[in-house]
Amino acid sequence: MAQKKIEIKRIANSSARQLTFSKRRRGLFKKARELSILCEADVALLVFSSTGKLYEYSSSSSMKEMLNKYMDKCILYPNTIQNDGQRTLELKSEDLKGVKQQCQDSTQNAREDLTALSLKDSQQLEEQLEIRLDHIRSQKVEQLAKEINELQEKVTNYIWLYYI
Repeated sequence: MAQKKIEIKRIANSSARQLTFSKRRRGLFKKARELSILCEADVALLVFSSTGKLYEYSSSSSMKEMLNKYMDKCILYPNTIQNDGQRTLELKSEDLKGVKQQCQDSTQNAREDLTALSLKDSQQLEEQLEIRLDHIRSQKVEQLAKEINELQEKVTNYIWLYYI
């Protein structure tokens, strides 16, 4: 006999809600354990009940180890973490090939153009390049400061999670 499908919505009766939470939590932990065993995957699972109680599962020796591993991955390689296959590396090999070709073309064109410049033109070009480089450096410093703030926030959140 097939089970009937239930509508996924909040359960009004608190005792029924607690019973469902308990059963589904056990099922979720069982699935996490099975995934770990069958696929030799490192699995960590955190569940907070509506009362704030923490339930955790870690396939390795400790949850702390798993959280450290996660945080290291987030900080060192933020663009390689995949959330259900949605986030991947930003640049693909085809994009890189296109950028490389554009750089080669630009370099060749610049060599041809620079051979015809006078001393005065060369000095003006140098000044313009320095101004643009200063602008690029300031933008890079701003971007790095923003990334540092984001990483500090992640570390703060990690520390908060660790001490709960």
